[in-house]
Amino acid sequence: MVRSVVLLTAACLLAGGCASFPDEPAPTSWSAQPQLTPQAGPRPELPGEYRPSPGEQGRGQTPQSVPPPQGCKDFNPAVIGTCLSTVTGVAPIGADAQGGVAAYATERGGRLVKVTKDVDPVVIAQIEVDASTDGGLTGLALSATFPEDQLAYVYVTTATDNRVLRIAPGDSPKPILTGIPKGPSGNRGVLASDRKGSILVATGDAGNPALAADPNSLAGKVLRIDGSGKPAQGNPTAGSAVVSSGLRLPGGLCVSADAQKVWVTDWSANHDAVYRVVPGKLGDAAWTWPDRPGVMGCASYSDVLMVSTARTPGMQNLPMNPAGAFTGKPEPFMQQDGFGLIGPMEMLNDTASVVGTINKAGGQPVSSDDRVAIVVREGGGGSKD
Repeated sequence: MVRSVVLLTAACLLAGGCASFPDEPAPTSWSAQPQLTPQAGPRPELPGEYRPSPGEQGRGQTPQSVPPPQGCKDFNPAVIGTCLSTVTGVAPIGADAQGGVAAYATERGGRLVKVTKDVDPVVIAQIEVDASTDGGLTGLALSATFPEDQLAYVYVTTATDNRVLRIAPGDSPKPILTGIPKGPSGNRGVLASDRKGSILVATGDAGNPALAADPNSLAGKVLRIDGSGKPAQGNPTAGSAVVSSGLRLPGGLCVSADAQKVWVTDWSANHDAVYRVVPGKLGDAAWTWPDRPGVMGCASYSDVLMVSTARTPGMQNLPMNPAGAFTGKPEPFMQQDGFGLIGPMEMLNDTASVVGTINKAGGQPVSSDDRVAIVVREGGGGSKD
């Protein structure tokens, strides 16, 4: 079960502080890391924190005492960024001056911004993109050593192709992987850190399923590259960035904290699906949604895979055993908490995730939309997966 937090500092107080990105050596192979030792502990009682009644458990409802937003001012303390365009990527970057959470967020129209509670968004980069189809600026990931190098990576659609750009402080965005096919559809792509020093890239099929099956095409793939855009060491085929093939229109990529599980969500022709990414193949879907709620971002915890949805408010909670097998049907949650449609999400620590709303892209936006917020799991002590 999950719920929205009503104190922004909750995400940092839980599990002993805000998570930072791993500072790990460069990878030598595409392999799983050893299982992390769980750091379970008692969940602290936070002053002012909303606790749902027994009948509300798991539904993620916010307290009725929170007033509606006034312009860009949002009174839900879980919200750390407001009045954005459609949010397509989120990534926590550390603590703000008040001890809350600061994050990067991307907008489909081409902006990378820094969001901090009660502070206007700060534009880090403005990128020219083509958002006329399902593309635009659609993916965000940070380097594994972000605290040292401050490097961010984004996935964008241009007039001629889809590509990955690297953004360094004080420098203009630099293309590092170009020539990903562009088409009338299937241009959305998403990014994630593999937590071992490389960047994962999920690409659409550019409206041509044959490209997704073509090992020589970058379309419809999960790719793994280093920080300069070259194929990462240890990929299934030496010299190739391709990890697996067969995607149509990916919505999200997520990696468990110990890097043992990689998931990608996809909008296939007949259903929505989530896949467990296995080097060398995509394999069968781990779960499908015939009703097509529009699966987007995800967060992989030890006992649940959280998946946001673009056509249905809230998220889908897939219970999971430690091996990564689902043990029950998806459980809808956060459907009535006032956030509406949620797109990207990124795990913050073993109990919390950063999420971005996409209400301006088809939901029912309030005056402070679109927003970036912190979501905390109910009873989330235990390992991060």
